[in-house]
Amino acid sequence: MKVTREMVDEDLRGRYAFGRIIASFVHTRWFSLLVFRFSASVLRGRNIRGLVCRERYIPSTNGGTPIRVRLYRPTSAAGPLPIMLYMHGGGYVHGVPEQFGSILKDFIDTEPCIIVAPDYRKAVESPYPAAFNDCYDTLLWIRDNAASLGGRTDKFIVAGHSAGGGLAAAVSLKATDTNDARIAFQMPVYPMIDDRQTSASVVGNDAPVWDEKANRLAWSRYLHGVDTVTPYAAAARCTDYTKLPPTITFVGSLEPFRDETKIYVENLRRANIPVAFEIFDGAYHGFDMMVPDAPISRRAHRFLMENFRKFAQRYFD
Repeated sequence: MKVTREMVDEDLRGRYAFGRIIASFVHTRWFSLLVFRFSASVLRGRNIRGLVCRERYIPSTNGGTPIRVRLYRPTSAAGPLPIMLYMHGGGYVHGVPEQFGSILKDFIDTEPCIIVAPDYRKAVESPYPAAFNDCYDTLLWIRDNAASLGGRTDKFIVAGHSAGGGLAAAVSLKATDTNDARIAFQMPVYPMIDDRQTSASVVGNDAPVWDEKANRLAWSRYLHGVDTVTPYAAAARCTDYTKLPPTITFVGSLEPFRDETKIYVENLRRANIPVAFEIFDGAYHGFDMMVPDAPISRRAHRFLMENFRKFAQRYFD
C-alpha cells in the first residue's frame, strides 16, 4: 500500500515528513538498540504527576531475571479498584512503561483503577518468548496480589498499544485457554499481531512512523530462532475466538496493522464476542500519540476513553 501525503488526514500532514524520518531510522538495527538504551537510561523511574507511582521487582517463573513493574493508582479512590495489566508499545524491540504515562493517567482519570505495567524483556536482547513470559508472569502476580494492591480479585483488564497490543491479545488468549485468570475485557489498540505480513495494508506500505520495512525487521527480531509460531507469539494465528473477552480497539486506515486488526475484530464478532471498534481514515500508526491535539486524534482518544468507561462499568458490575 503506497501512502502519499495527500492520503493522510489534513490535520496529521504537518508531521508527515517527520514521521517518514522516524520510519527510516526504525529500518536500521542500530536505531532500535539506541532507543532501547536511551529509554532504559533516561526514562526509567519517571513518575506521573497526580498519581501514586511505585516500582516493584517481581519474580519470573521461567528462569528470567526479576521483572521490573510500574504501579500506578489514583491518589484517592474507594476500593477495591479494577486492576489493568498494561503493556507498552515499541515493536517488541524497545520502550519502557514510563513512555506511556499520559495515556495511563487518562485511563485512571476516566475510570479509577490500578495499572500494573511491566518493563518486559525486549527482542533486541531476548526474543520470544521472553516478553510474553514476562507479561504473563505479571498477570499471574496481579492475580495473586490483587487484594494487597487494593484491587478487585475476581477479574482483570488487559491492555496495550501496538506491540503492547499484540502482547495483550496473546496474554488474554492464554489466560482464557488455561483459566489462570479471568479477563473482564481487553484493549489491544492497533495491535501488532500478524507475523505473516501478507495483507494489503502491509505489503508495500511506506506510511510515516511504522511501515512494512520496520514491521518486517521487528518481527524478525521478535521471532528470531522460533521454528513454530503459535498464537501466543502472534495472536492473529488464533483459530478459536470463542473464549476471548470483550474487546476495545481502533486502528488507522493507512497503517500496516489495519487489515490484521479488522480480521481480528471480524473473528471476534463471528464468535459473538462484544467489540467496540473503529477505523480512523487517513491516520498512520501511533497518530493519536504523535499528534495528540489533532481533531482526529482527539476523536480516537475520546472513542477509547468512552468505551473504556462503558466496559469498566458493564463488566465490573
